[in-house]
Amino acid sequence: MSSKYDVLVIGGGNAALCAAISARRGGASVLVLEGAPKFYRGGNTRHTRNMRCAHDAATEILTGPYTEDEFWEDLLRVTGGQTDEVLARHMIRESKDILNWIVEQGVRWQPSLGGTLSLGRTNSFFLGGGRAMLNALYLTAERLGVDVEYDAEVTDLVIEDGMFLAARLKRPIKGETEIRATSLVAAAGGFEANIEWLKQYWGEAADNFLIRGTPYNRGSILKMLLDKGVQEVGDPTQCHAVAIDARAPKFDGGIITRHDSVVFGIVVNKHAQRFYDEGEDIWPKRYAIWGRLVAAQPDQIAYIIFDSTVVTSFMPTLFPPIAGQTIAELAGKLELDPVALEKTISEFNAAVLSGTFDHTILDDCRTEGITPPKTHWARKIETPPYLAYPVRPGITFTYLGTRVNKEARMLMKDGKPSANMFAAGEIMAGNVLGKGYAAGMGMTIGSVFGRIAGREAAKHARN
Repeated sequence: MSSKYDVLVIGGGNAALCAAISARRGGASVLVLEGAPKFYRGGNTRHTRNMRCAHDAATEILTGPYTEDEFWEDLLRVTGGQTDEVLARHMIRESKDILNWIVEQGVRWQPSLGGTLSLGRTNSFFLGGGRAMLNALYLTAERLGVDVEYDAEVTDLVIEDGMFLAARLKRPIKGETEIRATSLVAAAGGFEANIEWLKQYWGEAADNFLIRGTPYNRGSILKMLLDKGVQEVGDPTQCHAVAIDARAPKFDGGIITRHDSVVFGIVVNKHAQRFYDEGEDIWPKRYAIWGRLVAAQPDQIAYIIFDSTVVTSFMPTLFPPIAGQTIAELAGKLELDPVALEKTISEFNAAVLSGTFDHTILDDCRTEGITPPKTHWARKIETPPYLAYPVRPGITFTYLGTRVNKEARMLMKDGKPSANMFAAGEIMAGNVLGKGYAAGMGMTIGSVFGRIAGREAAKHARN
């Protein structure tokens, strides 16, 4: 390895690779430091499958237009207004170019999926999924002459007066070294895999959290940057958290552990009580609230309950549902009070109003006279066998991050832009996502700000 580069990129996922490719195409010499082994490279990108981008018309892979204004309205709705409007609108505008730019870097799209995802018009799906997308980006980066170092654990960043000077790292075989660079792009993810850090905000409940993605996102780079004067953004308790199967592994369960069945049934806690409206909005705009909802329940556990009439209505997961011929039998298998569960389901069934069921729209199937209500897609649970999935909070990524401007340049605590430090991806997602999430948005943030960060980092290095 050369000891001096124009641009040093720390991280190995979508944001990092987009930055590295962008910087290299801008004429810079680039080194990527990926903390994971080569097989596990790519952070959470390995588990992704689509990206949300604005576009003005239908394409070969998208069924209709998705305007900048509609994207903004969707973002506003899921964040409750907790977003930097200037940065968010900038990201949305830039996302229109990403659909073609990402293909120019070797990534391929497939026709969008239908079903409960309801994303055929808004989101583009990677042919072969996130790992195939990553492999294409790595191949392009290496062909362009980007250097990549795996198992590269950064132990310190040398930063003086808002200027990056060097990164110190250790490697299993090659040992310790120092890398100097003219510009830095931090794209090393959040701190979701650092349970002790999560417990600072969530307490002992964090021990029951499952981490959907990589175990390597422990937040070390984020912590170094914040400790060395970079301004933070975001609420440390906010994150992209979905309900995933309680039988999933502690780390790296990925997309196949997520449940999309909530809208077809009800969700109860360990006391067999419902606690939230399962039919509040179209699933891609609400699936990411269920992790936090379950996290607030006793012992951070909940159960999705439905009947046999809907088993083919949603995408199945890795784990089969737990079944019972009666509600009491199902309750026994879930270790729930059978009387309480029978009462909850009986009251729910009695409150269901008949309507025309259609999971693709906000239909008129709802409840009346029950709290919490189910405002759409409410149907009686009455056809055995009765089925259930146990779920826990599945943390995808955290929103505490580094504050940036439209150039993806980090801002220091005094409000001044850093001389040569840029950020992209989950490490700065909190600028756009104050809370909430809509499907595919993390990849949009990574690709858009990765491309910008690489371009601006190269420009700084050339100057």
